[in-house]
Amino acid sequence: MSILSEPYFHDEAAAIAKLESSVWPHGPVCRHCGGVDRMTVVGGRTARPGLKRCLPCKKQCTAKVGTVLESSHVPVHKWLQVAYLLASSKQGISSHHIHRILGVQYNTAWFMTHRLREAMREGSFVPFGGAGAAVEVDETFISHEKVIKPRGAKQGRGSAYKHKVLSRIDRKTGHARSIVVADLKAATIMPIMQANIDRESRIMTDEAGQ
Repeated sequence: MSILSEPYFHDEAAAIAKLESSVWPHGPVCRHCGGVDRMTVVGGRTARPGLKRCLPCKKQCTAKVGTVLESSHVPVHKWLQVAYLLASSKQGISSHHIHRILGVQYNTAWFMTHRLREAMREGSFVPFGGAGAAVEVDETFISHEKVIKPRGAKQGRGSAYKHKVLSRIDRKTGHARSIVVADLKAATIMPIMQANIDRESRIMTDEAGQ
C-alpha cells in the first residue's frame, strides 16, 4: 500500500492527530504558559479543529502555533501532502505541480512550498565535528554544459574547465555542506576547513595531495 493512502493525508482529523503527535510527543503543551497538566479540547460547531484550552491560564492554542502552519487556513492534510512531496522528490517539485496535484490556487501552492523550503533550510553554521568526531572532506568536478576548451588545449576528461566543488560531511550528524572553490590548492582549501570544521575533529580525506 502506498504511503499516500495513509489517513492523515486525506482526513483532517487524522492529519491533526498526526501533527499533534509530532509537535507534542508527550501530550499537549500550552503555547502561552507552558502548562501540560490541564489542557482540554474545545468543542462546539464553531471551534477550530484541534483547538485546546489551558485551564490554568484560560488561553487557547493548537499544535499549529509556532510551526509553518500557523495562521494558515489551508487544511492540515494538504500541508502534510506538500511536505511529503517536497521531501521525497529527488529532483524537486514546482509550485505549479503542487497547484495541479492539490487543486489549490497557485499563490496558495507558492506560499506553502516556500514556507516549507524555508523551514527545511539549515539555520545553523556551527562548525562540523568536535571531540574526535569524523568529518569527511572530498572534492568533485561538475559541468552542466558542454565544456568549450581553448584551441590547442588537451582533450579528454580533464577537470581544468569544470566547476570545482568542495564538500564536507559530518559523519556523526549526517549534515553536509558544499561550496564552489576557485581551485583545490591547499592555500584555498585550508581557510575553508578551518572556518567550518571544529579543531578537535578527525578529518577523513582520500589520497589527494592536498
